[in-house]
Amino acid sequence: MFLLGLTGSIGMGKSTTAKMFADQGCAVWDADAAVHRLYARGGKAVPLMQKAFPQAVINGAVSRAVLKEIIAADPDTLREIEKIVHPLVAEDRAEFLATADADIAVLDIPLLFETGGDARMDATVCVYVPDTVQEARVLERGTMTRDQFLAIRSKQMPATEKCARADHVILTDTLEHAAAQVQKVVDQIRSRLDA
Repeated sequence: MFLLGLTGSIGMGKSTTAKMFADQGCAVWDADAAVHRLYARGGKAVPLMQKAFPQAVINGAVSRAVLKEIIAADPDTLREIEKIVHPLVAEDRAEFLATADADIAVLDIPLLFETGGDARMDATVCVYVPDTVQEARVLERGTMTRDQFLAIRSKQMPATEKCARADHVILTDTLEHAAAQVQKVVDQIRSRLDA
């Protein structure tokens, strides 16, 4: 199975692009969705987080809002949270790969390069739009202020650097253009697999 790492900064169109890969018959694993499963009622992270941060567990699930407050109050706690969550996310990914039935597995990992996850991939894809388009998309969602968006973006590796490190760059300016580029990447990989 060919492992394709998919990444991109907030508002770049990564989720939409992941769905396009799924439409091409690729198996898609989403790191953010894995964290949601782990934090949900009955999730594997809940008892561990209950022990480390009891105030973050509400009604049997980990509250991301409370975690944000904990991290804001003491940024060092982020490392503790990551020590709990990262091994569980890796386990979730391994379980997915063990059962995935496709020639290409797309691993949607927002911090692919930041965490060194690209080293475990056969190739990487970065989705991209210019900064102005990115900002407009994020603010259109109405889920955060411009200051919150800029704070998140400042903590991420610059999009241009991610693109420079990626094997493939998909410009998500229009759905049609993005879909055509996804098709091209999949065709290239499949022609190598068939060779």
